[in-house]
Amino acid sequence: MSHTTKEKSKLLARIRRLKGQMEAVERALEAEMPCGDILNLVASVRGAVNGLMGELIEDHIRMHVVDPGTETDSERAKGAADLIDVVRMYLK
Repeated sequence: MSHTTKEKSKLLARIRRLKGQMEAVERALEAEMPCGDILNLVASVRGAVNGLMGELIEDHIRMHVVDPGTETDSERAKGAADLIDVVRMYLK
């Protein structure tokens, strides 16, 4: 079973929030809101997409590469944990 299947409801909730944010951008454009307001909305969407991407990558590492919480080789566990941390920081 894929990790996306196990986390399906959580991931779908994120997607629904993203849809709502995109609809807010669309409404703002239709209402001819100031560009600064629209840029803030788009920045929020970008942050939400990055959050989703980070969660998917982290779950992929844990399920298909190495789970640092269960790996018996301490070097591999540390490497996986470090990679997860780097991905989180990169996508912030």
